[in-house]
Amino acid sequence: MAILENIRKRTTVLILIIGLALFAFVISGVFTKNNLSGGKTGSSVAEVNGDEISINDFRRKVEVAKNRFGSSASSMMVVNQVYEQEVRNAILAQQFEDLGIDIERDQIMNYIKTIPAYSQNPQFMNESGNFDEGKFRDFIADLRANSPSQYELWLQDEQSIIQNAKQQTYFNLVKAGVGATLKEGELDYKLANDKVDIKYVRLPYTSIADSTISITKSEIQSYINDHKEEFKQENARDIQYVYFEEKASVDDVNAVKEETIKLLDDTIEYREATDRMDTIAGFRNTKDLVDFLDRKSDIKYDTIYRAKKDLPTSFADTLVTLKIGEIFGPYRDGNYFKVSKMVDKKADGSAKASHILISWKGGERAGANVTRTKEEAEAKAKELLAEAKKDGTVFVQLARDNSDGPSAPNGGDLGYFQEGAMVADFNDFVFGNKVGTIGLVETEFGYHVIKIDDKQDVYKIATLAREIEPSEATINTLFQDATKFEMDAISGEKEFVDLAKENKYEVRPVNKIKAMDENLPGLSTQRSIVQWAFKEDTEVGNVKRFSVNNGYVIAQMTGKYEEGLQSVEDASTTVLPILRKERKAKQLIAANKGKSMEDVAKDNSVSVSNASALTVKAPTIPGAGREPAVVGTAFAMNVGDSSDFIIGESGVFLISVTNKQEGPKLENYSTFANSIKTSNAARVNSAVYNALKEAAEVEDNRSIFY
Repeated sequence: MAILENIRKRTTVLILIIGLALFAFVISGVFTKNNLSGGKTGSSVAEVNGDEISINDFRRKVEVAKNRFGSSASSMMVVNQVYEQEVRNAILAQQFEDLGIDIERDQIMNYIKTIPAYSQNPQFMNESGNFDEGKFRDFIADLRANSPSQYELWLQDEQSIIQNAKQQTYFNLVKAGVGATLKEGELDYKLANDKVDIKYVRLPYTSIADSTISITKSEIQSYINDHKEEFKQENARDIQYVYFEEKASVDDVNAVKEETIKLLDDTIEYREATDRMDTIAGFRNTKDLVDFLDRKSDIKYDTIYRAKKDLPTSFADTLVTLKIGEIFGPYRDGNYFKVSKMVDKKADGSAKASHILISWKGGERAGANVTRTKEEAEAKAKELLAEAKKDGTVFVQLARDNSDGPSAPNGGDLGYFQEGAMVADFNDFVFGNKVGTIGLVETEFGYHVIKIDDKQDVYKIATLAREIEPSEATINTLFQDATKFEMDAISGEKEFVDLAKENKYEVRPVNKIKAMDENLPGLSTQRSIVQWAFKEDTEVGNVKRFSVNNGYVIAQMTGKYEEGLQSVEDASTTVLPILRKERKAKQLIAANKGKSMEDVAKDNSVSVSNASALTVKAPTIPGAGREPAVVGTAFAMNVGDSSDFIIGESGVFLISVTNKQEGPKLENYSTFANSIKTSNAARVNSAVYNALKEAAEVEDNRSIFY
């Protein structure tokens, strides 16, 4: 109660600062009596409101995260995710300490019971099928004693568990103070159901050309100064670069093609082992395709039968017409020259089928919810078979409504499969009948009502492939070209862009790079370039060469943006339209001041229009778009009143209210009040954490270490 009272006293502050996502408290002391709190050693990767985040601890967490994400995640993506998590941890830990929030052992165990990975794991269940706390504790103790590496992983998991348990308690306390009165519910109802009809004339801003409006730099600067929160900027950099890509020349391409052609026919070679000249079979005549392609091809022999749709799109029509033993090529497919030989064909070798599975209790892989007997399953399957064969029956819907199989949500669709992929009886039915046949088959999984949807011919094709790569001569020339461009750019005798244009190189600009960015357009992952751009001694105009995958980049720094307010030049794209609109509104109002609605319409060649059933929650005026200020003004007027000019989103308006209608009164507005409460509670986690983070003083040192 003391905690709740403390929160109530500080409600206004908390609504602005409470955060989201917790991840950093070890409960080893709860289950293993082991304190791993550790000290803050070494330099800090960040400082949050004066509290340091140790780089040593941070690096350990990054390594654990990398192992969990696997190779699919880039290093910087993992670093950034761990960083955001650690900042959240630090911010919220400070709030927990300030409010005295802690979690007891029973609360932790209760939270673990809500996690399916633990609560539904048979390893931790008792004879009644319920989660057994004793078995869970014994498992953790066994890990600690016998599996140190697994125990270390568990320690990471328990950090998340304790932190999420605290989070749950924390936000539940806050949400308990979030509510809505019946009056708020009534207001919400009225905003959606009270309606107003208006007559209006609109003078659109587009009636005045932008070119006639002159905005000075000082006016833009004044607007920026008056709206500082909207024009904050982070440290950022602009660069431009020329990419020298290692790619094959025309001569290289032709050389690879010639090499591929030479491999088609037999050759005579000297064999040292036999001390004689032997005939070596080429791709056309070889009897051992596996061995030949293993030695001569950059893509190994694929023995799988493929349907036409799985063959190279541009050449599939030709490939499928080959006779067995016939070859086609060389042809270029992507970055390879290929020659393909037809090895075998199977007519209707791939089938597409849908099924309705009716399983029985005790059957193979039957779900726990299946209680019918085998006899009941057979009877139901026969009923569904008869239904499926009726004219007009939609098999897809029948499967969705009745199938016990995992394909039910897809209407029973099993996709394409080849002979042998399904259990024997199922396989024999599908490949032994025509497309469109519907029948019943029994397997160990249950009774299957099967519909054969389609069949395709399949082909086994052996392909000799040679990758098209740049030659050593091409690579050397590229290096020389990149080096010369770099030296010329550094000399400064010519502008970077002019020098590139002279040499017919493409210059690619990249603007507003952030310190922790990793990917650059056209280059992908290039952390080294970003780090260089943010070095203290890198100045605007500096040039540097970088070795990248498949070539070189010559980069030049073109702009620096320090943390603070945007410059006039950077903010102008946002500010100019706003100031122009303000200026146009003044001109339109001044030119038409004192006129009636009809005169304004006549003098400006526009019409007087009507709009009905407008609501505050949907303030869209037909023909004008979203206009909240206009609709809001209309609701504040009486029927028959006319307004002065209203500055709207798309123009200036004169309106008169022709009718107002209140929504039907309700006996109780609790439904709407509850809806507001639910909506507000759902926003607590994200909204208050964002405010908390905004108020925090965070010093980010990631770029020093990564």
